[in-house]
Amino acid sequence: MRYVTVQQSARTVAADLLARRDAAGTSLVADAAAVAEAGYAMAQRFHSGGKLLVFGNGSASTDAAHLAVEFMHPVIVGKPALPAIALNNDIATVTGVAGRRGFADVYADQLRTLACPSDIALAISADGTCPNVYAGVIAARERGLLTVLLTGNSGADGRLADHLLVAHDTDPAVVKEVHVTIYHLLWELVHLLLAEPAVLLLAKQDTAAVPA
Repeated sequence: MRYVTVQQSARTVAADLLARRDAAGTSLVADAAAVAEAGYAMAQRFHSGGKLLVFGNGSASTDAAHLAVEFMHPVIVGKPALPAIALNNDIATVTGVAGRRGFADVYADQLRTLACPSDIALAISADGTCPNVYAGVIAARERGLLTVLLTGNSGADGRLADHLLVAHDTDPAVVKEVHVTIYHLLWELVHLLLAEPAVLLLAKQDTAAVPA
């Protein structure tokens, strides 16, 4: 009887945990247009010869590394490799900048040196309060990069980046899971659009035709 009770309790807890994730996933579906717009903009930058510069702290840094390697070494056969760098991977540079200028400048400094205006800066901050991530996004915008910020439901400034993609939850585990889904969607969208370059060219012509 005790085993049955424990098993039932575990099932109840699991159901509650899955329900939380279902709510976050439903919110992401509602944000499909925002994800699509970000993916479209990223595809245009890659099509124009840009590269992806991605960064984050702690567990978000592993997401940055994950995303960069998926662009550089696609797991799906036939997909082209696209240039991507996770700025948090170079521990010598990160600690060197942090030791001389402070941790708040570790990504901004690299972006000022490595980035071109045609590039993409994708930042990941689960709680939306990381000063060095914010500084990196600001530095990227100042250099003319496309900026994409993945954050949690903690009130990040929507004006900071060109595209703000939010995981609508306060649980860091759920936020991370939604972020993984978001950047996998971005990866898929980019490759789908790059396979149809005429679509990207048409969009560029339409943009150029809009009066200033």
